[in-house]
Amino acid sequence: MRTMLMSLALAGSIASGDALAQGRPMRLIVPFPPGPGVDLIARTVSAPLSQILGQQIVVDNRPGAGSVIGADLAAKSPPDGNTLLFVNLGYAINAAMMAKLPYDPLRDLAPVTVVATQPHILVVNPAVPVKAVRDLVALAKSKPGEVTYASAGNGTGPHLVGEMFSNMVGVRMNHIPYKGANPALVDVIGGHAQIMFATLVSSLPHVQSAKLRPIAVTSVKRARHLPDVPTMIESGIPDFEAVGWYMVLVPARTPAPVTARLQAGVAEALADPTVRERLSGDGAELVANKPADAMRFLQTEIKRWGTVAKTAGLKSE
Repeated sequence: MRTMLMSLALAGSIASGDALAQGRPMRLIVPFPPGPGVDLIARTVSAPLSQILGQQIVVDNRPGAGSVIGADLAAKSPPDGNTLLFVNLGYAINAAMMAKLPYDPLRDLAPVTVVATQPHILVVNPAVPVKAVRDLVALAKSKPGEVTYASAGNGTGPHLVGEMFSNMVGVRMNHIPYKGANPALVDVIGGHAQIMFATLVSSLPHVQSAKLRPIAVTSVKRARHLPDVPTMIESGIPDFEAVGWYMVLVPARTPAPVTARLQAGVAEALADPTVRERLSGDGAELVANKPADAMRFLQTEIKRWGTVAKTAGLKSE
């Protein structure tokens, strides 16, 4: 009888999510190289999360194939709460643009929570005679294919946001892909490209130094760091919403109580003043929603970018 009671108690502990990974180190797969960007945000969140869960979290950088290698590794990991995946908008774009992925982004991995979102900013070189979205539309329509927009590379968020803009306002622009956001911004500043839908964190210093002119933000609400810059919706493009985001996922079939405990842990980590100040300082809007809401968000994002890619005739190289 005593053995049976101990077994039942242990089973109840595991079911409640209190025995996450049963004391073993947890692996947080980041499908990008170490350094700024996704990796930095993942490490910022993982440090307090480790303390909250009472468990060591090892960040495992697995870059390659536009984050596909790391995501595939997570998808094929045991669903025991030991493996987390930290991704960004590229996860949805890959699903939209790649005909054959080695995993199903909605069936093989399950969202835990959206960590944060961040708008893109439509920025222009100050020499370009554009001070509002309507000016850009007029310029692009008067010179089809001549307005150049830079991006961080083919299939990146800034690329697809540019295509989304072109689709919605009915203009044709010339896309110039770069190997990363920084060289793209440098060329917009230097006048080699005219505009860019840049992330807030990468473009804000250049906006503040007047090297770039902000025209609009792509979120539904205005950005806290740029309260005087209108949204695309306020600028006359209804339903225009395109944000960058960061999400935590686990392998599918991870027990729901474990996923719920992880979500609560991330929410608590984001409430830490140091974490909140660091992420909010970079322009992020903290979210920490429930798994079901995160799944609906991911489904919407995959559908959104699938429509953009199909309309623009984009396919992954």
